[in-house]
Amino acid sequence: MRALESRPARQDSLRERNLALVLKQIADALAPVSRAEVAATTGLTRATVSALVDALVGSGLVSELEPRVAKATGRPATGLVIDGTRIGGLGVELNVDYLAAYVVDLAGTVRHREVVREDQRGRAPERSCAALAAMVARAVAAVAAEGLVVAGVAVAVPGLVDWPAGVLRFAPNLGWRDIDVLGLLSRAAELTRVPVTVDSQANFAALGELHSVPAGPGDFLHVSGEIGVAAGFVVGRELFHGTRGWSGEIGHVAVEPDGPACRCGGRGCLERFAGQEAILRAIELPIAAGTNLGGQATVGRIVEAASAGDARTLQALRTAGRALGIAVAGAINLLDLPEVVLGGIYAPLIAWIAPELQREVNRRVLSAAWAPVTVRPGTAGPEAAVLGAAGAVTRAVMRDPAAWLRRSASESTSGSASPGFTAVVASQPRVRTSG
Repeated sequence: MRALESRPARQDSLRERNLALVLKQIADALAPVSRAEVAATTGLTRATVSALVDALVGSGLVSELEPRVAKATGRPATGLVIDGTRIGGLGVELNVDYLAAYVVDLAGTVRHREVVREDQRGRAPERSCAALAAMVARAVAAVAAEGLVVAGVAVAVPGLVDWPAGVLRFAPNLGWRDIDVLGLLSRAAELTRVPVTVDSQANFAALGELHSVPAGPGDFLHVSGEIGVAAGFVVGRELFHGTRGWSGEIGHVAVEPDGPACRCGGRGCLERFAGQEAILRAIELPIAAGTNLGGQATVGRIVEAASAGDARTLQALRTAGRALGIAVAGAINLLDLPEVVLGGIYAPLIAWIAPELQREVNRRVLSAAWAPVTVRPGTAGPEAAVLGAAGAVTRAVMRDPAAWLRRSASESTSGSASPGFTAVVASQPRVRTSG
């Protein structure tokens, strides 16, 4: 909508705004709404709403239900709902010990899941991207069999991402630098007619949390921790990227300037005190850090030790909570966000981490006496990033339906089968899958 608002108000841009407005009214409604109800809510004429709804129905964004009796007039009215049968978003995730591909339709239903549990550390980026491309092909084929068109691909990667360019600048836990993920994946999968975006896992995890609680707060700091620690900032229900998309690297904020060396090149980083490896090291468990979605639920061992009252584990979690609190308090002081959401390993560990975190936030945030900061566990679970990526695609379609209509018309004119993409890899090595 912000992109639309930045254009001069010509006739075509007015129609684009009205299309987005009508679609939003239908999407936000708690129950199916009629054309007359949309007209009354938006202030548009019934004729305008009817024409816009016809366009939305024809493009697969909206569907009409069986007529019902309208309360106001007693006449039959056709209910309008978001159509979840024709368009979907594909989210793929590259993590240190797994690859994942999920398709979510416009109604928010997961239509396809695939997880490849295989360690990516030490692998060539080209090989990992080729495996992702193979998953893209399988996902597109699977949902196409159900009549679903993939509207775009969003790729979640761990590390510092040059968001506009789609380049992974630095992924310390993978040992990668300056990897053109967008270029590698687009070439491997021949993604020539579909939007492809690349962003950090932390940003997509924050979006996953936002989508999982549609009526929840629209302003929060999401801190996700597994092998690394990163954050996503949601302000006004929008992701805050920063100028180049490099915001959110909270794991490399120094909480102890003269502390231990970090693999990023700094010292005393939050990750060295609150990361999964740091906690495992402190409680003298094997440092074979893995993720829940990757099939190595390392956090389960930490939970077991903490539940049993192991003194070293409890102390390690207090240390992690304090370090998190110091870093989070700095972010809250800068951005004035009312809520902190803990995802990744921190959600199941919140009972032991949150007290110290909350104590530091209460002590260090200047406005805490007048506006207390809430700390709560995330609800999206280990799938947060890949679901957030898929949801980012569908959200883009919903926010600018006119762009989808133009794309649909263009594909129809060119004779393509659908406004998605078909030229994807056909021959890739088989990979082990689960889920």
